[in-house]
Amino acid sequence: MKAMILAAGRGERMRPLTDQCPKPLLKAGGKPLLQWHIEALVRAGFTDIVVNCAHLADQVAAFLGDGSQLGARITCSRETVALETAGGIRKALEWLKPDPFFVVNGDVFTDLDYRCAASVIQSLPSAGLAHLWLVDNPQHHPGGDFALSSDGRVAVPDDDRFRAQPVYTFSGLGVYRPALFEGLELNRPEKLAPLLRAAMGKGAVTGAHHPGLWMDIGTPERLQALNEYLNGKKEAV
Repeated sequence: MKAMILAAGRGERMRPLTDQCPKPLLKAGGKPLLQWHIEALVRAGFTDIVVNCAHLADQVAAFLGDGSQLGARITCSRETVALETAGGIRKALEWLKPDPFFVVNGDVFTDLDYRCAASVIQSLPSAGLAHLWLVDNPQHHPGGDFALSSDGRVAVPDDDRFRAQPVYTFSGLGVYRPALFEGLELNRPEKLAPLLRAAMGKGAVTGAHHPGLWMDIGTPERLQALNEYLNGKKEAV
């Protein structure tokens, strides 16, 4: 099974921390954020991993090596210009095809057991293009992203068929079929959300709610909160 960690962002909201250190290598609980994800993926059986990088890419590549020191085979997909989420996945598609694969945003932290993604890869319907994990809406994103029905279908909140369903925040964790990205132009920045919305319109997106720990590590304050949580000094926020 294959997985990808999205780690090419500049980390503007993290400045000045990211002026000299790429965001994926910022530490919490004594380890880089990137390492937490890699270790969780390996525990779940994902040993073929692609990591994209752009800002201070040499530092990321040096940390990763070939992945053997972390129990994985890691490919570094370098981007001269950050290609956004979908564009980054499209560039890495040659390493991820032909089966469904798991993608993790590098700037989140969660206690989700990644073995559930392995299970989804094995059971994703042939017509399914994506399976997303959704979480309770955090304080900084109270409106959420997508509606989730009781039978596991995901849609935009203004879809009349889903108006009575709860709206959650997309966690940045998902399983995707290569077909979702194959129509994109190579090396062109593209966001993931428009692709997902189009697939939802076709009924091709399923999902699940993760009620456990999830944190968006997008600011120095949230990084500090995660560090304190991992060091046992406070509860997660």
